[in-house]
Amino acid sequence: MMTTSSPRPCPARTDLSALKFNQVTVVVLTALAVFLTLPVLTLLLGAAMLVGAVAPDVSPMRAAYRLLGRALGLSPEVVDEDPRAHHFAQGVGGTFLLASGLFTLAGLSLVGTVLGVVVIALAALNLSQRICVGCLMYFQYRRLRYVILKR
Repeated sequence: MMTTSSPRPCPARTDLSALKFNQVTVVVLTALAVFLTLPVLTLLLGAAMLVGAVAPDVSPMRAAYRLLGRALGLSPEVVDEDPRAHHFAQGVGGTFLLASGLFTLAGLSLVGTVLGVVVIALAALNLSQRICVGCLMYFQYRRLRYVILKR
């Protein structure tokens, strides 16, 4: 009897240099947008992040990394790690930035500033300490979903 084994799925991969590039970009552009009160920049960055979260292959952030990464001295640091948690975190950050821009445009600058500063702080935390709060949220969501579906 002949058995055929199904091919092993390719493990999901994550480029840690691309994540660092994204975090630095988010910190710098959000700081500019918040402190110079440029809600359009906040909205554009938030939209770019959401596109990257939903459709990573057409992510404007990924395109910027591919265009500028080598020129900035970055080289790919690809690891076998599922990128879904990072995509979720990027979506959360993008949502916060869209809300920040909309609140600022609506005349609620303090709320917009607070949301922008939260994104800056969380991206800086991830960049400096490798603590991804959005990733932690993703894992808690998956755990909760498992517990609920198991019933």
